[in-house]
Amino acid sequence: MILSLTLLLLCQLAGEILARALALPVPGPVVGMALLLGVLALRDRRPGGLPAPLTDGTLERTGKGLLAHLSLLFVPAGAGVIGRLDVLAAHGLALAAALVVSTVLALIATVYTFAYVARRTGR
Repeated sequence: MILSLTLLLLCQLAGEILARALALPVPGPVVGMALLLGVLALRDRRPGGLPAPLTDGTLERTGKGLLAHLSLLFVPAGAGVIGRLDVLAAHGLALAAALVVSTVLALIATVYTFAYVARRTGR
């Protein structure tokens, strides 16, 4: 589990470094996820030579464990909102509209992506 967490954090760190060094318009964690995807793709193509926690499912179990406690990561954001109630009072309607519109657009994009992948895989 320690090796898996280390890999996840190293990918995020490398993503942050690349995003800042190259002045990319993409957040560092997104670049880190792309790097992790590359690591996973290479791992699945050449499973030999890697430490056991990266090939025996430990990485996947570690990721699922983090996802199971994802709600804890929203506590600082919630505290930040409470700390800025003045902004919420001044722009609450605009923020609510942006939240609703972005949620609807994300759902529409998800539906189209799912339909595309389902057609491509024949399901």
